[in-house]
Amino acid sequence: MERQIELSPGTIEYQDTGGGGPVLVLLHGLLMDASLWEGPVADLSSDHRCVVPTLPLGAHRRAMRADADLSLPGVARLVAEFLDRLGLRDVVLVGNDTGGALVQLLMCDGTDRVGRAVLVSCDAFDNFPPGLTGRTLVLSGRLPPRVFGLFMQQMRLRPLRRLPLSFGRLTLRGDAATARWIGPVLRQPGIRRDTVRVLRSIGADTGLLLRAADRLPDFDRPTLVVWARGDRVMPPAHGRRLAELLPRGRLVEIDDSRTLVPLDRPEALARAVREFTATSHAG
Repeated sequence: MERQIELSPGTIEYQDTGGGGPVLVLLHGLLMDASLWEGPVADLSSDHRCVVPTLPLGAHRRAMRADADLSLPGVARLVAEFLDRLGLRDVVLVGNDTGGALVQLLMCDGTDRVGRAVLVSCDAFDNFPPGLTGRTLVLSGRLPPRVFGLFMQQMRLRPLRRLPLSFGRLTLRGDAATARWIGPVLRQPGIRRDTVRVLRSIGADTGLLLRAADRLPDFDRPTLVVWARGDRVMPPAHGRRLAELLPRGRLVEIDDSRTLVPLDRPEALARAVREFTATSHAG
């Protein structure tokens, strides 16, 4: 069910399947929305409660307040406020792409909101912004919002969306989703303003996840690391390194997928998450 909640930075849309079982809170990446998780949620909602916010990362439909902190630490605080407002504790926090960077920041803040974590092919260590795709996007954020919107107009064309410097290295099968995600930034000046602010904040602090990595060994709760074995944006070695760094980390590698595993291999990802929630216990 699509819902809305008013938070300090602005109004956030989210989906909540309700129901019993472990609570999964699933976070997407830059220029994406909650629909990234449609495939896994369709599977997992039979025995999990799935809560999926659309974060202000460029594909959101409601612009944030002019004074909102849209740095990644600011967006992580937005997620923490979201969990507080919904009364969610001891959740399984799941993140893919930039969503995984947000999960790492929340793992490091010592909160009891996160009982377990799942990191799915995501930004980590010095791969921030990640690969050619991430670096190109962050560089485009130096443009004024109006010019950034003109730059993004080229993403209307499928051949350009499939280039390595756009979405081509992120997904094998998700072009329909990527075409949908760019809509808000093309149509709405407020969304362009928000997106440029996010991108500039990333470019201004490229050591953010290296500092977070120093604190990850303190996260003593179960963590599943799911990585696309053939990922060309998020190095598979980073998945192995994260799993080794975390005291209760375990690694699952998935074939026939690029970074956006929820789009390319939703059934395999859902299976890995279900096994993890069934066999792991927080505390």
